[in-house]
Amino acid sequence: AQLVESGGGLLQAGGSLRLSCAASGFTFQWYNMCWFRQTPGKEREFVGGIGRSGEIRPFADSVKGRFTISRDTRSKMLYLQMSNLKPEDAAVYYCAARQADGDYESPPSYSYWGQGTQVTVGP
Repeated sequence: AQLVESGGGLLQAGGSLRLSCAASGFTFQWYNMCWFRQTPGKEREFVGGIGRSGEIRPFADSVKGRFTISRDTRSKMLYLQMSNLKPEDAAVYYCAARQADGDYESPPSYSYWGQGTQVTVGP
């Protein structure tokens, strides 16, 4: 199984960015998907998630109203659309997959992880 993120980069505050996550090696439509992010010295933080059938999990308060999540089962892709980016959104963003339901904000419960993509937001 493999998850590969892309789309990260450097941009100014207020800008927009779309992250992508390509899934392979497992049955994508059976898995709940989500995005986490992490900055140096801090724990991995839940950003947003989407269930097998497209049901959207509540976003983290810090990104609510600015980020959206979507998935394309046919192409086995997960997306995170980020807008009105702030310097505090700078982090390495990871996509993750799991079959289990329940506490979707818990990183250890996820079976598969991508390698991460860096998002840097300037002032």
